[in-house]
Amino acid sequence: MKDRLEKMLNVKILEMEELEDKIIVYVPKDQVRIAVGSGGAAVKAAELVIGRKIEVVGR
Repeated sequence: MKDRLEKMLNVKILEMEELEDKIIVYVPKDQVRIAVGSGGAAVKAAELVIGRKIEVVGR
């Protein structure tokens, strides 16, 4: 799943936490904007494919 999300969000994922209702994705701070996408488009598209909410956190 990590590889799949890295391709969809176009960033390097440092760590992932899979909770019951969502996935928390940790990315480098300078890449949060890329991972979220314009208006949240990248995250929304990934959520539709994965079927769970995705939270992006910078580290």
